[in-house]
Amino acid sequence: MSTVRKVGPLGTATRRTVLAAGAGASAALTFGASTATAGTRPQERDAEELLRRWFEDTYRSLEAMRTDFGLTTDKIDVMSGSTPKQSINTSPTNIGCGMWATVAAAGLGVIGGETMRRRLTEMVSAVERLERAHGFWFNWYDATTGEVLTEWPENGNPVRPFLSSVDNAWIVTGLRIVADAEPSLRPRVERLLADADWSFYFTPYDPADPHQHPGQIKGGYWTDDNTYTGHWYGALNTEPRMASYLGIADGSLPTNHYWHTFRTMLPEWGQEQTPEGEWVTVDGVEMYRGHYTYRGRKLVPSWGGSMFEALMVPLFVPEGEWSPQSWGVNHKRHVLSHLEHGLIEKDYGYWGFSPANIPAGGYSEYGVDAIGMQIEGYTSKGVVTPHASFLAMPFARGHATANLLRIARDFDAYHDEFGFRDSVDTATGRVSDFMLALDQGMVAAALAQVLKPGLLQQPFRTGGFARTVRPMLQKENFGIA
Repeated sequence: MSTVRKVGPLGTATRRTVLAAGAGASAALTFGASTATAGTRPQERDAEELLRRWFEDTYRSLEAMRTDFGLTTDKIDVMSGSTPKQSINTSPTNIGCGMWATVAAAGLGVIGGETMRRRLTEMVSAVERLERAHGFWFNWYDATTGEVLTEWPENGNPVRPFLSSVDNAWIVTGLRIVADAEPSLRPRVERLLADADWSFYFTPYDPADPHQHPGQIKGGYWTDDNTYTGHWYGALNTEPRMASYLGIADGSLPTNHYWHTFRTMLPEWGQEQTPEGEWVTVDGVEMYRGHYTYRGRKLVPSWGGSMFEALMVPLFVPEGEWSPQSWGVNHKRHVLSHLEHGLIEKDYGYWGFSPANIPAGGYSEYGVDAIGMQIEGYTSKGVVTPHASFLAMPFARGHATANLLRIARDFDAYHDEFGFRDSVDTATGRVSDFMLALDQGMVAAALAQVLKPGLLQQPFRTGGFARTVRPMLQKENFGIA
């Protein structure tokens, strides 16, 4: 395990300052905050030191998930003994999280360049040994051997071999960050990605049969019987749009694919609320430009109303910068919706809801149902998930930091060595025993974006992203500003 620099907690006065800065919720909520500099006030420097401590501990948890084979496992149990207990399984998303967290650690000075190169080389070497199909990685591997899982380790249930489009997007994201951060690994990464053609998941649009040919990407593909999932990823404001961006950027998906995804479903379709909007034509594609209204604010909903659907992608792709009056507005309103849902509508005293470990065991989706398209979709259930607050931090730093301090203080939810535990039931006080690689990976990326903006975004600001994705997003108009 790498040596990391420990810093002390906030002093009492500074803790009060940060809590006060984020207390309550109102329409006057201030979003965004610059990083501290040598000339900032002592309280701001102390606040930045707190965020750095949180990053270092979070990175240490991801290091504790890394196996001797070189892969980041799915999760660790941090309450079972003195040493965290690793799960056997891992996924392409988990592997990508380990990669970008390592690059972020080097960029923030937590580890040195040589340590980063060694870690990334181990990870790329492990990924090169993994079995693939159609250029993509399977959804579950044994993190200790790299073998494709055929039985679930916990109960022996069979695992069908599956190629998930969204999970593959996150390992490709990690690999592209590796190639940008460590040029010596770039040729090996390019060879790994040479066959990852996103058109494999794509169903071209056919106006004669848009239901079966919607111009969208499938959820995935089972290799045991060579069949695709019955569903496509249709909602735009969800995490699968990372796969869309990657494919559009490398030319394997047409740009019009982006315009064939749904801002909302059509008004006559069953969904959480009847949207308002209008029909428009963009790049020759006729589309319904719809929006929801929540607590008096217009926004484009996600599928389930969770934080990570809306705010994981902009950690890497600068959507808000490239589309300030659409994505830029929507991201902020998504955060404010979570804040007001938790503090005002439900009066939990805490906010931030996203799929996570159930505090008592298992896994569930959590969200703000009213800002998700799915009928009877993700609900908050009084369970707050710390990674959701970190995803909000680039848009509402003071509020997010204060919320996390309250969660840590009131529920003892912070592990002194490894960071925030995965979830908290605010009604019972039960805190999860686990930390999940996906959620810790989002925490690490979000803190990197706050402490050193753009640190993980460079690969997604150049090449096909600059040529194709940026001008595409500049045309976006949600009609909500």
